[in-house]
Amino acid sequence: MAPRRDFYEVLGLRRDASAEDIQRAYRKLARTYHPDVNKSPEAEEKFKEVSEAYDVLSDPDTRKRYDAFGPDFRHVPDGVDPQTWARARAGAPGPGRAGDERVRVDFGEAGIDIDDLFESMFGARGRGRWGPITGADQEVELPLTVEDAYTGVHRWLTVSGTEGNRSIEVTIPPGVTDGQRIRLAGQGGQGTGGAGAGDLYLVVRILSHPRYRVEGRDIYAELPVAPWEAALGASVAFDTPGGEAKVRVPAGTSSGRRLRLRGRGMPNPSGRNGDLYAEVRIMVPSKLTKDERRLFEELSATSTFDPRRQR
Repeated sequence: MAPRRDFYEVLGLRRDASAEDIQRAYRKLARTYHPDVNKSPEAEEKFKEVSEAYDVLSDPDTRKRYDAFGPDFRHVPDGVDPQTWARARAGAPGPGRAGDERVRVDFGEAGIDIDDLFESMFGARGRGRWGPITGADQEVELPLTVEDAYTGVHRWLTVSGTEGNRSIEVTIPPGVTDGQRIRLAGQGGQGTGGAGAGDLYLVVRILSHPRYRVEGRDIYAELPVAPWEAALGASVAFDTPGGEAKVRVPAGTSSGRRLRLRGRGMPNPSGRNGDLYAEVRIMVPSKLTKDERRLFEELSATSTFDPRRQR
């Protein structure tokens, strides 16, 4: 298996890149390699690689561990000194003897015995044996429609690993948001030597929708209305991810006005629901009947309204 590329290299960034640099690089590459846009055979794998790099580097704590420990960052126990880990991984001897003897490396005033270090981390017995090692964590992107993210859904997922493909059933709770990570404990890669499996992380990706746009927990949707409904005011039936709702269009409403339905956005299991914003769009008939044309002509002759002089 080829070694995993450096996450900064994947995103085309320097190691001192800012959070904004990371986000801009991800958005650019995601637009380029998203399987819905790019149909080349390698696009999907490239998109997964870019998404994994972004998930790690966009989280300040995870990025700090990655900078310290590199590809091992998911497996290094908390509290381990990065320099100690680097020397231990390289097998670099400090003052003392190598060969079949135990190796001791000095860091300042405190000496670190590499064998003891690995033994405390991985339960190894004897130099050069790693013993039981917890399985690797895995990530799987989970594409969801707006409706599924709103209501929650049951899914069967196929997860690939060194032990082959396996299917697992997952329950996605209502109100998940784009980019949210869902942890499935013990569903990651298998451990060795009797150690437990790693964790599986589902990364939610909310798909584009012809009607709804989601920003955080707020949902935006276009609300078509007739000219007379906008002018006179009306109560309009309106489809939302949670079912039909009624929205009151005030008299004198123009296109582009946003009407807020408080609490009708994405559910929030631990707080206030998002809001739903109906964005008014005034529609006219593409073909007028004889009576409609007559009435519009009468309105045109009677009205003094000039939309180009309105401020």
